[in-house]
Amino acid sequence: MKKKISSPQVPDPPPQTWSNCLVVGNQVFVAGMVARDGSGVIGGDSMYGQAKAIFAKIKHLMEAAGGTMDDIVKVDIFVTDIKRREEVWKARREVFTGDFPVSTLVEVRALAAPELLVEVEAIGILGAGKK
Repeated sequence: MKKKISSPQVPDPPPQTWSNCLVVGNQVFVAGMVARDGSGVIGGDSMYGQAKAIFAKIKHLMEAAGGTMDDIVKVDIFVTDIKRREEVWKARREVFTGDFPVSTLVEVRALAAPELLVEVEAIGILGAGKK
C-alpha cells in the first residue's frame, strides 16, 4: 500500500500532477524538490542557499513520514552548472551524518524555471539510519 505524505512546511503540488512524498512499506520516495516556496525562490542565485532550502524540505517530508535524514539511502541531484557543485556538496555535508546516501549528480540544461539552479529527489528506508 502506498501512502501520500504531506508536511505543513512543504507546499503540496497542484491537484492531479504529482505527489511530493509517498511511503510504500518502509520505503520513502521524495519527488524532486526545488527551493521555491509561496513567495519565490529561497536562496536566490546561490546553489548553496537553494540546496539548503531543498534539504530542509526533504527533512520535513522524511519526518512527516516517520523517518530522519539518516534514513535516506539515495539522492539524485540535478544542477544547472556542474562547475558550482561544491556549493551543493557543502549543503549536503551539513545535513547528512554517518554513512552518506549514495548519490548521483547530473548537470541539466534547465529546470522547471530559469531561477531554479538545483533539484534533489530522495529515497529513504524507514529505520535504516538507526545504529
